[in-house]
Amino acid sequence: MKLPIYPYNLGYALSGGGARGFAHLGVLSALEAYGIKPQIIAGTSAGSLVGVLYADGYSPEEILEISEHVYFKQLVEVTKPTSGFFKTTGISDFLRKHLRAKSFEELKIPLVAVVADMHNSTTYTFSEGKNLVEAVVASCSVPILFEPQKIDGKYYCDGGIFKNLPVSIIRDQCRYVIASNVSLMQKLTKPLTMKSVAEHTFKMMSNSNVLEDSKLCDILIEVHGLEQTHMFDFDNKDKLVEIGKHAATIKLNETDTEEILSNCKKYDRLTKKI
Repeated sequence: MKLPIYPYNLGYALSGGGARGFAHLGVLSALEAYGIKPQIIAGTSAGSLVGVLYADGYSPEEILEISEHVYFKQLVEVTKPTSGFFKTTGISDFLRKHLRAKSFEELKIPLVAVVADMHNSTTYTFSEGKNLVEAVVASCSVPILFEPQKIDGKYYCDGGIFKNLPVSIIRDQCRYVIASNVSLMQKLTKPLTMKSVAEHTFKMMSNSNVLEDSKLCDILIEVHGLEQTHMFDFDNKDKLVEIGKHAATIKLNETDTEEILSNCKKYDRLTKKI
């Protein structure tokens, strides 16, 4: 049987979403229980953070375990406001401590970290080289709140500005793409603060670019029930994981989804025989 040529049978696209990114772990866990794993991962912001650990060989349960005692104040460093209120020192330290891979090439699953190129005002991707930690941190660097990351003389920040659900980044490389979106819009919370306004403004920007990419994936898992979770609320990780697992399980049991996954498994078996 002659198959169309794709570098990868299955790819995952993981959205940004701050602390809501823990829901990706539940989605990944449900997908594993269904018996599938990706050959490539594209991640934006929190999606790149979860994605790089998963690509490094950690299970969803192991990622939750090493993150158990991690809170927002541990991930950032307050700085004199110039290009951002916080430095991302803690995120870098966390990744350097736990990542076994020292470069993109050493990851067990290829990863594409999606960032915003501040010089050219466009989406940029990192997928090779030894700047693995720097690229993932840049993908998580929400403008104004965090200082931009300087890599090879250029400044980069959170990829959610242009591409919060990075399906199109890997669409042409994959026969099938499963997208996990944990960043559905919520109402503005009151009373207003600098932090809440900045967070809500960024969410409005990032959600505005999700629609087109959501149409490009084969399976879209939208994780509802996270509306009351703020971007930096790290207090309910277990609950977020369970919400993600529940949403994914419901989606995976839909008839159309089961048919796609069945074909995905079939092509995976065929390509391994070729």
